[in-house]
Order: sequence, then C-alpha cells, then structure tokens
Amino acid sequence: MRRLVTAVLLVLLAGCGRTGQGPKQPVIGVSMMNLSNEFIAMLNKGMEAKARELGVTLIVNDAQRNAEKQVQQVESFVAQKVDAIILNPSEVEASSPAVDRAVAAGIPIVNVNSETRSAPSAFVGSRDEESARIAMEYIVKRLGGRGDIVMMHGFMGQAAQLKRDQGAREVLRKNPGVKMLADQTAEWDRAKAMSLMENWIQSFGPKIQAVFAQNDEMAMGALMALEQAKMKDKVIVVGVDSIADALEAVKAGRLDATVFQDAKGQAGAAVETAVKLIRKQPVDKQVYIPFQLVTRDNVAQYLK
Repeated sequence: MRRLVTAVLLVLLAGCGRTGQGPKQPVIGVSMMNLSNEFIAMLNKGMEAKARELGVTLIVNDAQRNAEKQVQQVESFVAQKVDAIILNPSEVEASSPAVDRAVAAGIPIVNVNSETRSAPSAFVGSRDEESARIAMEYIVKRLGGRGDIVMMHGFMGQAAQLKRDQGAREVLRKNPGVKMLADQTAEWDRAKAMSLMENWIQSFGPKIQAVFAQNDEMAMGALMALEQAKMKDKVIVVGVDSIADALEAVKAGRLDATVFQDAKGQAGAAVETAVKLIRKQPVDKQVYIPFQLVTRDNVAQYLK
C-alpha cells in the first residue's frame, strides 16, 4: 500500500509543473477509516478499479480509525490542491472538521459508506439502520417472537454503530417478547468479539438464544467462541457486510445469516460522483445502495 501511495504521489508531483500542456488526469484524495478492516479494504479496491476505468488518479491514505489523523489527511489534500476528496469517515462528530476544511477550500468532498454531522458535497452509502432491521427481523422470526439476545456494537460514535443500534432497537420495540440480555462494543474486531462472547457465555450461559453482531468480523468472533463452548447449535448468529469469511460460514451452515453491503456498488458510485463534481456536472446529493439478507438459501449468488 505504501508503494502504491508513493507511486501515485510521484505521478502527482510530476504533473504539477505541466499546466497548459493539455488536460491533466483528475486527482482525488481518499481518506479511508481503517484499511485493516476487510469491508473497508473491499471498498478501497472497488474505488481503485473504478478510478482506473475512468482515468482518475487516487491518493489513498489510511486513517487507522483515528479521526484526528483523518482531519490532517484532508488538510494535506487541500494543501496539495487535489481536484476532489473522498472521505470514509471514522466518526460522525470528530471527522466533521475534515468535511469543513474541504468545503471552506472549495474542494468537492464525497462521504462514502459512513456519515459526518457536517454536510459533504454528496454522500454515497447504504442506510445502516436498514441492515440492522433486516438482521433483527430475521432473528425475531427464527425465535418465533420470543427469546433472549445479545448485541455487539461497532466502534462507538461511528455512523454505522449509531444507525445499526437504532435499527435493531426499532425492531425490538415492536417485538416485546424478544429481550436484550446485554449489549457492548467489540469495536468491529474479531478477537475482541470472541473475548466479549466468552464473557457473555460465562455470565448468561444457555439463556443466550441469538447474537446480532453489527458487522461480520464480530459475528465470526462470536461464532468461534460459541463453537468452542459447544453452544453454536442452540444460538442464532447474524452479522452485516457479507465479507468472504462470513459467506463461507453461511454456506457451511455455521453462520445463520449476514446482510450484504455492496462495497463495489458504493465504491463505484463514490468515484463517479467525485468525477461529476470535478466536471461541474449534476449529481444526486445522496445515493443509497440497498442491503440484502443472505442465508444458506441464496448464499451461492454472493460467493465469487
């Protein structure tokens, strides 16, 4: 990844002194929340593919889940006078100054996959509350409207965590027979989710009938803990994102369901929107790509 960024920077620097020598390739600065997360890496891969297709140069930075670093990255893009910025925000509040800096500099900024309080030029993503509603409705149906569940949150304060919490609770309010035994963050992380699930197994044991993990990394961690405790046969586990491991686990009958989030669709639309903004063409201010429930019945169509 470092080599790629260096190569892209060299291309950018080489092009700086060539004004007036024909149309230069648009340059888009990209700040990703955390490239060690599989879904975010899929999003990045999709953007790079679309950029190649459209003849656009991307400068990709990894904020490593640090909103302060993300603001600095956007300030650097502003200083470099990039043509547009794509922001995959780390946090709703703390990443907002990044949007403010771009807007103040007159540089179009597209938020992808996650939101900020500050309004960007455009937003491309999915309705996170919808993913949680789909997951929780599936759990309620499987439980026959009665049972005890636990919920694993993502990184607290991030748009996906807030919206997925909201969507899950909407369904629970309509289904009072399903009770939440506990909910806690595992920060989108597989190892932390495994540890959290082990603690819940000690605290609640056989009372746990279902787990809603706000992403698949955590669902896989919960699954591993349940399998080790020989409890998986009695507990429904559902995640969100449809990462490769989760799809394989659904196919094998280990994971009950995942909710497909279209990384490629979001990525492509984000780059296309940024290019339209650079060219001063009309864009949709908000582009929402629907989520879809994936179970063993339809998993084959999502496996590459």
